[in-house]
Amino acid sequence: MTVSRAGGSGLTHVDAQGRPSMVDVGAKAVTRREATAEALVVFPAAVAQALREGAEPVTRKGPVVHTAIIAGVMAAKRTHELIPFCHPLPLEDCRVTLDWHDETTLAIRCTVAVTHRTGVEMEALTGASVAALTVYDMCKALSHDIEIRATRLLAKRGGRRDFDRGPAHAAAESGP
Repeated sequence: MTVSRAGGSGLTHVDAQGRPSMVDVGAKAVTRREATAEALVVFPAAVAQALREGAEPVTRKGPVVHTAIIAGVMAAKRTHELIPFCHPLPLEDCRVTLDWHDETTLAIRCTVAVTHRTGVEMEALTGASVAALTVYDMCKALSHDIEIRATRLLAKRGGRRDFDRGPAHAAAESGP
């Protein structure tokens, strides 16, 4: 199936002939742009309980939370190397947080900011995703029944249009 911008699809990464294309951001205004994304990691009850027992869950591979934070930041900074049409961006801020949403669900959020001509949604989504994958990798020896769920954009500001999923869609209300 060929979908083109000329055909009214609204897709930005496809040229008028239907070929993949990087968006030319040269004429866009330089503004402060921020985005927050979230991924949920759901553990079997026994694994979650074992991880929750310490202030910082530690597996044989090391401290889970600290390692996931580092992995998420590194991934956000390298998003353009993973997603073909993402522009390389000089990120000004990237914060990854991990908090227990409930007894078995770890909510991972990644917030990224830049002053540039294009947004950072993909960087936030990549950071949250890789942090979740890192948690899985570090905990898989405890169980392979760990699930990564609901990776999604929560909010973005500073581009042509803002987006906010709102509190009704935050991890605290979405459940597993």
